[in-house]
Amino acid sequence: MAGRILITGGAGFIGSTVADRFLGAGWDVAVLDDLSSGKRENVPGRARFYPCDVRSAAAAEAVEKERPDVLCHHAAQIDVRRSMSDPRYDVDVNLGGLVNLLAAASRAGVKHVLFASSGGAAYGETDRIPTPEDEPTHPVSVYGASKAASELFLGVWKASHGISYTALRYGNVYGPRQDPHGEAGVVAIFAGRLLRGEPCTVNGDGTQTRDYVFVEDVARANLLAAERRHEGPLNVGTGVETDVNRVYRVLADAAGVPAGALHGPAKAGEQRRSCIDPSAAARILGWRPEVSIEQGLGRTLEWFRARAG
Repeated sequence: MAGRILITGGAGFIGSTVADRFLGAGWDVAVLDDLSSGKRENVPGRARFYPCDVRSAAAAEAVEKERPDVLCHHAAQIDVRRSMSDPRYDVDVNLGGLVNLLAAASRAGVKHVLFASSGGAAYGETDRIPTPEDEPTHPVSVYGASKAASELFLGVWKASHGISYTALRYGNVYGPRQDPHGEAGVVAIFAGRLLRGEPCTVNGDGTQTRDYVFVEDVARANLLAAERRHEGPLNVGTGVETDVNRVYRVLADAAGVPAGALHGPAKAGEQRRSCIDPSAAARILGWRPEVSIEQGLGRTLEWFRARAG
């Protein structure tokens, strides 16, 4: 089942990979991105492109012009540290931008929204590992709170305008096109430094865990969710905890670097464990992660190596 889709944040690492997947499945794709962190070269050539901020009148006009069957919302303020130092900005982009798009979606006759939510920051510290969707959200950052609140806003639009939604609660997404600068994932940071022959620093003892999910698996989950249009949240992760020390060692071995990582002070307030239960996505979408952490880290390192070369 193909249709029309508008992907916000579609010049970014995840959004552009999602756009590629939908184009490959025969969908008509448009991309909206203000290029504040995304890159123009990531936008597929066959996708129509709208260079604008999700909070703007231009973004609302793009939704109304495109009249997509599905609105896929990946554009966001994703820097957890900035969300704490400048909470008003985080709320303005993440909630204000969403509401701007939803208001336009109700005018444009959009039937379904795919929302890129968080399976780590929104749940917060929890004793249920892997964490299922029925675990209450207890975010400890403004970013996590804005993702959890966004799901409530989506529920309002469902009730008032009949627009259904799937909130895809991602684990720690990694893979090709990830930006090693700014609030980047540890995979991208380590890959870049290893290939440049620079030492890598692990915050704390490195035993903190995350659920690392490969970006192409995430893109496939978006396509299945657009086709099935399940209502409500679904975790998109592996259900496997991987600590930072292991991430470093797998990448270092792939890069041919025998040295161990350096260790710095632990980050204040960092979650110790985060891992989400993907069994509902398997049952409802038929989705399971296909790329192992070893395969995914290897492919990611090769992408960074090719780009550096």
